[in-house]
Amino acid sequence: MRALFFGTPAISVPALDALHAIAEIPLVVCQPDRPAGRGLELRAPPVKQRALELGLRVEQPLKVKTPDFARLIAETNADVALVIAYGRILPKAVLDAPRRGCMNLHASILPKYRGAAPITWAIVNGERETGVCLMQMDEGMDTGPVYATHRIPIGEDTTADELYVELGELAARVVREDLARAVAGDLVAAPQDHAAATMAPMLEKEHGRIDWSKPARAVHDHVRGMTSWPGAFTTCAGKGLKVLATRVATEQGVRGAPGTITAADKWGVEVACGAGAITLVRGQLEGRKPLSAQELVAGRALTKGMILGA
Repeated sequence: MRALFFGTPAISVPALDALHAIAEIPLVVCQPDRPAGRGLELRAPPVKQRALELGLRVEQPLKVKTPDFARLIAETNADVALVIAYGRILPKAVLDAPRRGCMNLHASILPKYRGAAPITWAIVNGERETGVCLMQMDEGMDTGPVYATHRIPIGEDTTADELYVELGELAARVVREDLARAVAGDLVAAPQDHAAATMAPMLEKEHGRIDWSKPARAVHDHVRGMTSWPGAFTTCAGKGLKVLATRVATEQGVRGAPGTITAADKWGVEVACGAGAITLVRGQLEGRKPLSAQELVAGRALTKGMILGA
């Protein structure tokens, strides 16, 4: 099997390794190098780094909707192109170039959470299960028929960063177990129920703002879903406060006005929500380093009676 690979971030790397074990890969396509770190030096994406270690040819086009790029893909004479978190919408000329088209590894149980950020939104919305779908790509946003769905549970305290790693490994398993069968025609792709579709839009910084009027469980789900990008945040005495980790203290009752710190001592910090309360485990004040709740209390950054988000 000759298979192209489209992917960019770390979640894509296990699938690249799995594909390398079962197929000839004439070309790997990923996003261009981007500035990163304090010095803003150009940094190669994880897929490029791994592809070069494997001795594979890498292309990083600035644009994919060009005749030259479509011609490049066609000239590889690939049986299929495997896509996972590439980060750009592929035009029809590219989708149709491989013999069996392009197949996508999508990190949700389709038709739920189509779009750019399925991992984050599944956690924010309190889902207790997610997975990876192998699907045939069409010109829509994750609308194509699905060959296989592999599921895993989401733990009550699992963060997006942790789930990201789990789903990357699951995607590799899907490649090993299902890709060759899908390309050979031994798996039949089932159409999605478009009426049941939900969206997982691209994340923006403002999505991280905590709404303390929501129930404690929803606030906790928001914090762990926004970890580590864009990051959950609120305000504290007029300054920004990143909320890095929380636990649900109680889901019952009203402890005070939403956002009120109802306890701040050597045992920790409790914050009232619309219903119940969360325990703030770790935070970071604007311009400061990350600290435990106990350290924030000891430094008088958080005190009982403060209202977060005011």
